[in-house]
Amino acid sequence: MFQKKKDAPAPLALEPLAVAPAPAPQAQAAAPAPAPRPKPASLIAQGLTIRGDVSGDGELHLDCIVQGDIKVGKLVLGPNGRVEGSIAAQAVEIHGKVIGAVAARQVRLYGTAKVEGDIAHEQLAMESGADFQGRSVKFTRPAPQPAPAPAPAPVQTAAPATYAPAVG
Repeated sequence: MFQKKKDAPAPLALEPLAVAPAPAPQAQAAAPAPAPRPKPASLIAQGLTIRGDVSGDGELHLDCIVQGDIKVGKLVLGPNGRVEGSIAAQAVEIHGKVIGAVAARQVRLYGTAKVEGDIAHEQLAMESGADFQGRSVKFTRPAPQPAPAPAPAPVQTAAPATYAPAVG
């Protein structure tokens, strides 16, 4: 009644996977370290007021009021954000209001931006509608100066010797 057919495929034989031997500790040390992950930006939302200075080396997104100076790697000031103090960063994007000086390599003023103060920059971009009252000062990095060649040592000349015969 039940017979095995010759056309039926043979049952699969399951074999355990071969486990690779653990690499030597020296091989792990030689492997390059993974690239560091970028730090996430810090975000301070609307409805807060900060009285005092803010500093760090990361990216900061503000949509609040800051009464003090800011020194960060990158600053994004949201449309509801306001800074009453100076800003120093590598890059600054302003959508809100700044009352104070801004110093950054790259400064971008969006259409809703209002800045009352001087901007020192390498690159400045302004959208139409941005309000800027102050001076724009472009600074450039000084070109690396070649090291001056060492000056030759001054040659000291001795006073001419005088000959006096010995009396004796």
